[in-house]
Amino acid sequence: MKDKILGVLYGMAIGDAMGMPPELWSRKRVLEHYGEIVDFLDGCPENIISYQYKAGQFTDDTSQALTILDSLAETDFVPSAESIAEHILRWAERENAFENNILGPTSKVALQLFREGKDARSFSDEAVSNGAAMRIAPVGTLFEPEDRERLSDYVAAISQVTHTSDITIAGASMIAMAVASAMKYGDRERMIEDALSVESYAMSLGASTPSPSLSARTKLAVGYAREYREDSRAFLEHIYNIIGAGVNTSESVPAALAIAYYSFDVRTCALLCANLGGDTDTIGAMAAAICGGAAGTAGIPDSYMAKIRQANKVDLEKYAQLLAEKRGKV
Repeated sequence: MKDKILGVLYGMAIGDAMGMPPELWSRKRVLEHYGEIVDFLDGCPENIISYQYKAGQFTDDTSQALTILDSLAETDFVPSAESIAEHILRWAERENAFENNILGPTSKVALQLFREGKDARSFSDEAVSNGAAMRIAPVGTLFEPEDRERLSDYVAAISQVTHTSDITIAGASMIAMAVASAMKYGDRERMIEDALSVESYAMSLGASTPSPSLSARTKLAVGYAREYREDSRAFLEHIYNIIGAGVNTSESVPAALAIAYYSFDVRTCALLCANLGGDTDTIGAMAAAICGGAAGTAGIPDSYMAKIRQANKVDLEKYAQLLAEKRGKV
């Protein structure tokens, strides 16, 4: 399983880095500016977030995921909200994340409140953005897909630093479950079935919000994937215009699950997400992580993995080994 875990980590980093340049641009602007993204690119000078990145660099999605793993390593994989918050804050301060507009909207406020010694629960209970889901994919590698409730409980414990609402916990649990299922079964239909299976229980773990149904939107999005199997542009148009590709969990998680289902291949998935418009790096990180779990590193171009290592100076092997040793033991 270690190679599939490594596939998840590389998939996440690749989807994140490929989607970085047009992050939070409209689909119209992405198409007008790039035509089509076909490889890693430097961040765009016109983009208020990505201008600070170089080709192949991943963003806060992957950085926070690895930071959470650093925290878990220190606490023997017993989630500690205080430890996770401290690790993310130290990362944010190193990266000047508050000043450089790197943090997502919910995480930015919740971490600022934590830094000031204030209780962020009243704010995080109302969160609907995708910060919990964007960084959770590696956690899915620790579980068998049959461990639905344990997986969701663990996701909720990790997410509580910044996201404690029903929709954010459920969205993150669905991404983690999709990873677990893809790793074990390597089957796109089973992956969607398993991801949908955790929604109801995971929703019960968070504060109630007036959010759309994740399962209904995912099923609709997967229907578009089947209908437009031979027309990727029409598929992306339907995802963007009807499902949505913004920072809300109710948009980005169904979009990521559907694009992972459509492609089930890291390279194809990362490029589809990059060209989608909207929250391209986060949707790419979630979707390509799922695809990486299905095939492992054998399904990822060597040049892509080399680019991630070179651009980020990161040892993903170390994290894969750590996760492999703890798989099934948390």
